[in-house]
Amino acid sequence: MKKLTLFLIFLFSQSNFYAQTSCDEMLEMVENQGYGTSYYSYGSEAISEVTFYEISDDNYNDYYFAVVRFTSSYEDYIYQVGSDTEFNYSINYLTSAGEAFWAYIQPYNQNLNCAPDF
Repeated sequence: MKKLTLFLIFLFSQSNFYAQTSCDEMLEMVENQGYGTSYYSYGSEAISEVTFYEISDDNYNDYYFAVVRFTSSYEDYIYQVGSDTEFNYSINYLTSAGEAFWAYIQPYNQNLNCAPDF
């Protein structure tokens, strides 16, 4: 099952076409894989919450994801991000969650094409 899950992650990350159901499935799969670390922004007008996940496969390859909940819609969107994204976001989000999002998460928008294109 784990190999199938990782194959799906690889497949989704390599494809340029994503139906919304594929993005929903990817989001559900990542959220069910394990524990995420959440950062809440109660006073932000842009970002309500960001949760970071790290998933490893049997070959010790690591995949990093950020699940972002925007204040305006309260919907969750998934981004495949770099290994240092959580660290960078975590030290900057208290100053401005929106600015931290634009600087460290939004640049990865095209990896999965599962988030709004601002």
